[in-house]
Amino acid sequence: MATGNVWSRWECGGTVRDDAELTRIFLSLALVANVVLVSAIVLGMQIGDVTRTDRAVQSAIGVHMLAGLGALTFATLVHAIVLTYFMGTGRWLEETSRAYQLDLRLYQQSQKIKYGTLPGMIVCLLLLIGTGALGAAADPATPVSLDGVLGLKGSTIHLLVALITIFVNLVVSLSQYLAVSGNAAIIEVVLGDVRRIRLERGLPVN
Repeated sequence: MATGNVWSRWECGGTVRDDAELTRIFLSLALVANVVLVSAIVLGMQIGDVTRTDRAVQSAIGVHMLAGLGALTFATLVHAIVLTYFMGTGRWLEETSRAYQLDLRLYQQSQKIKYGTLPGMIVCLLLLIGTGALGAAADPATPVSLDGVLGLKGSTIHLLVALITIFVNLVVSLSQYLAVSGNAAIIEVVLGDVRRIRLERGLPVN
């Protein structure tokens, strides 16, 4: 039953093609996520004096907050997609390797790649959350104020952390892209071994 389930994924999914497509999709999503993060910062920098109560400034603050929340949410979603991908392919590689009695080193290598992405992902998520929290604290309408911390205004602290967040997110996105590409290569090797074994046993291949 296990072997049948494993092979059904080969026949129905074209796993190598799926992984190659996912790699391209992830690259597109990561680029969009970083672009919207940069766009949110640009909108924030155009606000000017946040203490002014005129309609134009308050409208700009509202647009920046919405753009920032959208950017943080989208960036978090991209990281969640990467985590889900590695969880799914890791399970598939384990089942396939055991069902066809393959060398587990490829599965272990995939696991190493997966766990290698986690520290950067966690740092990004913490920075994204922290940036949003600092943005809320920098809003003059909130009772919380960070003005005077480290001799800086709350808006300046928010901007500095936001810039750090974008830089780290760019670096982590690149590392994730390389990790997904490397994992796709491992899956391709495993599927090649599975195809060879099935041919040797006279079993149908796609």
